[in-house]
Amino acid sequence: MNVYLDNSATTAMAPEVIEVMLPYFAEEMGNAQSVHSFGQRAKAAVEKARREVAALINAAPAEIVFVSGGTEADNLAVRGLAEAHRDRGRHIITTRIEHPAVLATCEALEGEGFRVTYLPVSNDGLVNLDDVSCAIAEDTILISIMLANNEVGTIQPIDEIGEMINDARARGMDQLHLHTDAVQAVGKIPVDVEELGVDLLSMSAHKFHGPKGIGALYVRKGTRLAKLLYGGHHERDRRAGTENVAGIVGLGKAAELARTRLSERSGGMRELRDYLESRVTSMIPRVRINGDLDSRVPNISNMSFDGIDGESLLIAMDLKGIAVSTGSACASGSLEPSHVLQALGLSREQVRGSLRFSLGAYTTREEIDYAMSVLSESAARIREMSPDEERDISHKAHL
Repeated sequence: MNVYLDNSATTAMAPEVIEVMLPYFAEEMGNAQSVHSFGQRAKAAVEKARREVAALINAAPAEIVFVSGGTEADNLAVRGLAEAHRDRGRHIITTRIEHPAVLATCEALEGEGFRVTYLPVSNDGLVNLDDVSCAIAEDTILISIMLANNEVGTIQPIDEIGEMINDARARGMDQLHLHTDAVQAVGKIPVDVEELGVDLLSMSAHKFHGPKGIGALYVRKGTRLAKLLYGGHHERDRRAGTENVAGIVGLGKAAELARTRLSERSGGMRELRDYLESRVTSMIPRVRINGDLDSRVPNISNMSFDGIDGESLLIAMDLKGIAVSTGSACASGSLEPSHVLQALGLSREQVRGSLRFSLGAYTTREEIDYAMSVLSESAARIREMSPDEERDISHKAHL
């Protein structure tokens, strides 16, 4: 049996998404900017998808900008806002557990004269609201804090931060803006830009059973952004480049399915995640569940296994057809331990002994049972190995 429990890295496309995309790879080949009928049909499909994405997060269609994915959305939000408002201030606030797309962009901006405050988080992965408030300065232009963490699933109090920003604006700080990376939240929990009070929000289709290579950035009406790409006047002059019509259509359908099936999907994933955790903790001694156990998305469970190297456990499970991860797929090429788990205060050994299990809409209880059986056997076997034997497993996997 093959079992895929790495849905935070990417998800399988929904059959309905594949079906609606297929015509736009062949007979519906038009460029959405062309004035002839082929182009206008493509344009209509793009605008229909824009309405679906907007409906998913309670936005206006004109506030949706199609981009290539979560990384571009984060870059456009952070760099675009910073460059557009550098005359008003050069201070940015973020956290130590953000996705590399945000952290690396902030680091690059530091090299260009911006000042960045990296806020700590609690042992559960939650940012302290007092820390956010105290960090706001007269020259702060952007607060960028993710809605749900990609490694432990913790949900941040973005709505309360949004209220904080509204209060600051009422005091005359109208240059202050709020961005949230909602890539791991959209399609898993209700996301409403009005309730959150955000100016910018990032999402990516392949995290909720849409295609790879397409995403969107919500830009609240009136928010100024500098462009990252120069060329045509696509996306209301926000993002130059010929539209990826097939991808956009797929994102639109994935958004529709996420909106209409959210309660069913979310409830099913939460039930299976809780079942997974109960099986693991009852079958395997010395296991720690990382992150806040209450404020988290329903599909992610990050665990540390005492006395076990996570990569060895991952390899052992992969050999049995089970896919899990040791952290973010976007950082998997790094030899450094997870910056997220380090920020939560885990020891180096606990970080090295961690695995992330992430479920999707199509995960079944039968798959969980099989995966947990293999996990239990593999953990017991690895704990019995000598350090040299364990290192040999890891070494062979990299050959």
